[in-house]
Amino acid sequence: MTADKYHPDSGQLDELDAKISSARKEIAEGVKSSAKPELPKSLVGLAMRAGVELVAGVAVGAGVGYGLDLWLGSSPWLLIVCFIVGAAAGMLNVYRAINGLGMAVGYKKSLDDN
Repeated sequence: MTADKYHPDSGQLDELDAKISSARKEIAEGVKSSAKPELPKSLVGLAMRAGVELVAGVAVGAGVGYGLDLWLGSSPWLLIVCFIVGAAAGMLNVYRAINGLGMAVGYKKSLDDN
């Protein structure tokens, strides 16, 4: 039986297996070498990001609270609650940005950091 694109022979499968193995090794080496995310080179950029994160959290929280107050007629209670929640979220985002946690995919430490 001849090999076609739907029925590859063992040589084609071995070649594919070798390519997959080498790609997995390259990916594993890349993950190990970049275990800790790097901070931006410019501290001005980091400071700007921290400021924007804090202001955005407060603004979104206050905006949502104001909108809910208008909709539900519970002025000013939801504005106050959402303002506080937005400020807390902004501070958490600043903490993540300063520690470099927000620059990697996910927020988990790698297995090598244990």
